[in-house]
Amino acid sequence: MTREKADKPYHHGELREALVAAGRTLLEEKGLRGFTLRECARRASVSHAAPAHHFASIDDLLAEIATRGYRELSDAMTAEAGRSRGDPAARLVGQSVGYMAFAAANPVLFQLMFSREGNRFETPALAEASRSAYRLQRAAVEAVIPHASGEVKDRMADFAWASVHGFITLVLEGQLGDADSPRALKARSMSALSTMVEAVVRAGGEP
Repeated sequence: MTREKADKPYHHGELREALVAAGRTLLEEKGLRGFTLRECARRASVSHAAPAHHFASIDDLLAEIATRGYRELSDAMTAEAGRSRGDPAARLVGQSVGYMAFAAANPVLFQLMFSREGNRFETPALAEASRSAYRLQRAAVEAVIPHASGEVKDRMADFAWASVHGFITLVLEGQLGDADSPRALKARSMSALSTMVEAVVRAGGEP
């Protein structure tokens, strides 16, 4: 492929999407340590200099991938919550199921989103996308304990988030449920979520 052809396979707007798609695939295959802009460019069939038109650095591209990951996470949580039919406890469980399902389907992306290294490439869009996912979980907790004090709601929102995130992180790292069948692991996760909701209800003083 000549340099001229390599530089012009996409219209301007399409190149950004192609690089994000290539980057996400590369991330899933090689992880963060194997992620390079040059390889993303190669997979998108453009010159190694082409990504600079949209992403000034590798961190900018990773930030965009992580931002989209958080949006997909929020969508997954919302979709599962929609099955609750207005029941607050079922909504909290549903959102948590959506959270775990997203993490299980996208383990490397999930790791990127919550990586300590993420501090180096955080952008306003990424920060807002992250907060949006948290707000969904907090709103679900508040709906379960509407009469609790603000302090209790704060504590229970943190508790619910930590419970869900901690459980699925342990699963992904092979520290929990490694010997379970998929069915047994699902039952185990639902039991953990039910226990979490019960704790939220008790802390909120709800009947």
